[in-house]
Amino acid sequence: MTCTSCSTTVESTLKALSGVLQAQVALATEEAQVHYNPNTITHTQILEAIDEAGFEATLISSSEDLSKIDLHVEGDLTDHLMIQLIEDSLKSLPGVLELHKNLELSKISLSYKADLTGPRDFINVIHETSNGNLKAKIFPGEGGRRDAHRNKEIKSYYKSFLWSLVFTVPVFLTSMVFMYIPGIKDLLDSKVMKMLTIGEVIRWVLSTPVQFVFGWRFYVGSYKSLRRGSANMDVLIALGTNAAYFYSVYSVLRAATSKVFEGTDFFETSAMLISFILLGKYLEILAKGKTSNAIAKLMNLTPDTAILLSLDGEGNVVGEEEIDSRLVQKNDVIKIIPGAKVASDGLVVWGQSHVNESMITGEARPVSKRKGDTVIGGTLNENGVLHVKATKVGSESALSQIVRLVESAQMAKAPVQKFADRISKFFVPLVILISFSTWLAWFLAGKYHAYPKSWIPSSMDSFELALQFGISVMVIACPCALGLATPTAVMVGTGVGASQGVLIKGGQALESAHKVNCIVFDKTGTLTIGKPVIVNTKLLTKMVLREFYELVAAAEVNSEHPLAKAVVEYAKKFKDEENPSWPEARDFVSVTGHGVKAIVRNKEIMVGNKSLMTDHNIAIPIVAEELLAEAENMAQTGILVSINGEVAGVLAISDPLKPGAQEVISILKSMKIRSIMVTGDNWGTANSIAREVGIEDVIAEAKPDQKADKVKNLQASGYTVAMVGDGINDSPALVAADVGMAIGAGTDIAIEAADIVLMKSNLEDVITAIDLSRKTFTRIRLNYVWALGYNLLGIPIAAGVLFPSTGFRLPPWIAGAAMAASSVSVVCCSLLLKYYKRPKKLNSLDIGTITIETSSDPLIIHDD
Repeated sequence: MTCTSCSTTVESTLKALSGVLQAQVALATEEAQVHYNPNTITHTQILEAIDEAGFEATLISSSEDLSKIDLHVEGDLTDHLMIQLIEDSLKSLPGVLELHKNLELSKISLSYKADLTGPRDFINVIHETSNGNLKAKIFPGEGGRRDAHRNKEIKSYYKSFLWSLVFTVPVFLTSMVFMYIPGIKDLLDSKVMKMLTIGEVIRWVLSTPVQFVFGWRFYVGSYKSLRRGSANMDVLIALGTNAAYFYSVYSVLRAATSKVFEGTDFFETSAMLISFILLGKYLEILAKGKTSNAIAKLMNLTPDTAILLSLDGEGNVVGEEEIDSRLVQKNDVIKIIPGAKVASDGLVVWGQSHVNESMITGEARPVSKRKGDTVIGGTLNENGVLHVKATKVGSESALSQIVRLVESAQMAKAPVQKFADRISKFFVPLVILISFSTWLAWFLAGKYHAYPKSWIPSSMDSFELALQFGISVMVIACPCALGLATPTAVMVGTGVGASQGVLIKGGQALESAHKVNCIVFDKTGTLTIGKPVIVNTKLLTKMVLREFYELVAAAEVNSEHPLAKAVVEYAKKFKDEENPSWPEARDFVSVTGHGVKAIVRNKEIMVGNKSLMTDHNIAIPIVAEELLAEAENMAQTGILVSINGEVAGVLAISDPLKPGAQEVISILKSMKIRSIMVTGDNWGTANSIAREVGIEDVIAEAKPDQKADKVKNLQASGYTVAMVGDGINDSPALVAADVGMAIGAGTDIAIEAADIVLMKSNLEDVITAIDLSRKTFTRIRLNYVWALGYNLLGIPIAAGVLFPSTGFRLPPWIAGAAMAASSVSVVCCSLLLKYYKRPKKLNSLDIGTITIETSSDPLIIHDD
């Protein structure tokens, strides 16, 4: 694909197919992403449709590839009985979905369920079934098809350019340099036949391979383009070079048959034009490859090998073996030594260490890991030895999900790109019209002597001068630069974001984020650290604290709410076991935004806020009201517990502010962005937290749907709203907002509701996301100014506007070089985003860490 008219054609072809639900085509990556119904259409038919539209397509991956592996079998494959036995044995394994064999390539492809089986099982089955005669390993080159295609294209353009140069340089020398050297000039001017000179024959012979061999790709491209009823850049190149070449052929043939006609050829124009355009395309593809370096870097994070541990029945290590990291299966225990990369997502089962997760999350500080902690595949173990149980392998891993998110982001078109798509429909036909009009105007002006003869160079006549102006206009206009302006910047921007722990899901999110002027923050887990703890308990009835917490924990253990988890954790202190069992809770009901109720030991237990009590007509004593007010004034959340319809206790829960929250809100104010807090917590606690952090607008006691309504109201008032939440109970608001930012996602990065995932869970990344979006869109505007300004300036100069006053004209080969340079310059302009640095204000933030010690004493906070 050469310009946006190509990508638009492929996209419309795909969307027109029966069974295709959605299709996106990216010019910058030269890839298409298609969602289709496999019952209606196959991916083979999709590839055929693209071929029929005049393009070549190869399959990179399909949904079946998510749990698919290709194995290379080494050994004698002529024993068909043995091969059938192996095939039956593999198919009988639990979790194997599909098997395809290609004996010519010694290849077996398997689709499987990663939960039940994996590649190591397949390799063992092949080895054992063949009695050791056959060995299998992962098929070489798997997953490298995308890079292989790009490298092949780069080599193709490079080779074509070099060969083109071999023929073009002599053409250039004979027409531009040797004509001024006495002796050589006389030789070149020697007549071969009538007025035909040696120089003209040499130029004709040398330029013909350039025109029809190295320039053949432009003929093919323009034929395919015209066949489907559109015109692309190839059409302009083919028209321009053909006009120069075939006029030169006419001139040479006429000279060979005439005794008086002195021919003037433009062979150097067509040859140099093709050479410069091939150079431009080579540099463009080279630069475009660098825009997707972020994905390549992410994919290279996984280590090549892993140390697999063998365990006995009691979990003791009895042996270890180094294996290909792609052979790691779910529930394997792998050993991670200091300085090694973690081979897969997993759970630490033994050991302690510090792991550098900056390559995944962008978090610079190493994270402490001990038994029970999760680790992410691709991260770096720094000091201790860890034994890790693999929980997510292959396509399920956090790294694979990040790669897929970044790839999807780079595929998606930003709305601003529609501008380039609209222009591209009319661009090439308009350029052809302007080019023809330029030639006609200069030709008629020359014929009717509208300008003095002295304007015409000695080696030309008025027709040839007009032809040069027309060809220059045709080749200087470049639709490629316009088409690449947005996607290349989006590609680099999303890649840079991923390296900083900010995952931006596409051009739409990137474009919306730079317009944000109002941010709605959730409280728990967003402004606060999200790990609430009980700091005070007051009983209003005669009861043992242990028995009270047993009843409360039994009711709360079924709830997923962070406050419920805090209650259960605190209640564990009254039990000796690590994982205590609680009394059975019957008729459990979770009342969203209010609390829970259940029957425990034949007692009706309710745990929640004032609204829950008043809705069930439970009177709240004055002492309980005072305790609630006291907790709220201290920015704590007060929770009421009722037993059999009477308030039996008040719990005070604290969830301290995240480090740097105050400074982040202050920076947002300086960026002229309004901050609002929306929480399901009570008004007193919400106001205290808001005062502490510096937010003036607060909405408390809001249910999830009310948060979404608030976002919609702000949008109706003219704000572009970003919602920052934890991605669970904030999902409706995240979807409703112009930009949904999920914070606190950790390794669970596949949050469908969010447009941007902040992997470090730091509030400062909200600023990074908005600032990166603004910088990216500044770059896109700059690209458009460059691409459009170049055409608006270049076309008139090529048409000869300056010629009457200055005598300056743009030879077609220079116009071709300028056209090639414009595309390269737009891509390089986008590449400068790779040097993006987050705002300096964030570097000055002294963000410490918060440690919470839970005890029966009041909350102790250490600011490290």
